[in-house]
Amino acid sequence: MEEPRWLDDRERAAWIGFLSATNLVARKLEQQLKDDAALSHTQYEVLVQLSAAPGHSLRMTELADRLVTSKSGLTYQVTQLERAGLVARRTCPSDVRGVIAQLTDRGMEVLREAAPGHVAAVREALIDVLTPEQLDNLAAGLGEVSRRLRGPAAS
Repeated sequence: MEEPRWLDDRERAAWIGFLSATNLVARKLEQQLKDDAALSHTQYEVLVQLSAAPGHSLRMTELADRLVTSKSGLTYQVTQLERAGLVARRTCPSDVRGVIAQLTDRGMEVLREAAPGHVAAVREALIDVLTPEQLDNLAAGLGEVSRRLRGPAAS
């Protein structure tokens, strides 16, 4: 068996910094959305994805891919949003097995109300903390990680 390629000090610092920062930012954003909009971060992202889609609707499978979440996890979140009147589900006209999630007018209203506070929290927790060069490097580095983990089909 081959010896693992252990992380050196520089690599370990990057890894620990990544873990700590992502957990702290996620926690801050989750709390902000809960306090200000009574939404989870995943629910907010569902509303964002639907608002940007043509007709404010997407097949559940495509929505799950965009959110990088499991179909069962997405189903739970969409059920909660549907109960709140923010999203409606309907059958896909081209595939009876397919389900489409559609943003309701109330969902768009809630998103518009939540967005200013959310973007302020994103700025405070991440964007405004970094220099423009650090921000460019972060975007490039994490973009590459995402591309590699998604595989060739996502390129």
